[in-house]
Amino acid sequence: MKRTDNVTKGDIAKNNFQNGCNCAQAVLLAFCEDYGMDRETAMMIAASFGAGMGGLRETCGTVTGANMVIGLAKGKNKAAANGAFRQFAERFREKNGSLVCRELLGIRIKTRLTCADLCKDAGDMLEEILAQ
Repeated sequence: MKRTDNVTKGDIAKNNFQNGCNCAQAVLLAFCEDYGMDRETAMMIAASFGAGMGGLRETCGTVTGANMVIGLAKGKNKAAANGAFRQFAERFREKNGSLVCRELLGIRIKTRLTCADLCKDAGDMLEEILAQ
């Protein structure tokens, strides 16, 4: 859902991360109220998905957070939800080099990419995909 004040969902997600949310929470919180989920519930649901799911450095929390949002937006239609997530994953991987937290952290050292930047990318990409 596009905002009219030039603040993107990516900006909101980045701000959420910079203010103490984990990466999955940051992305989910940027969208949750648009799809009828309260912020407290979103925080609890996404709590263990940050830092690559439970801190294991597996799938990036921004990616899992985005997938939660897609579930809220398109979950009644499995094919549409899967298609939207595949589109998101392809775009995210193309821009950032991976979907895996530990790989992104390695890329980060070379490129100065931050987790806050990944939250912004995820929010902006997701906003575009969901607007289609």
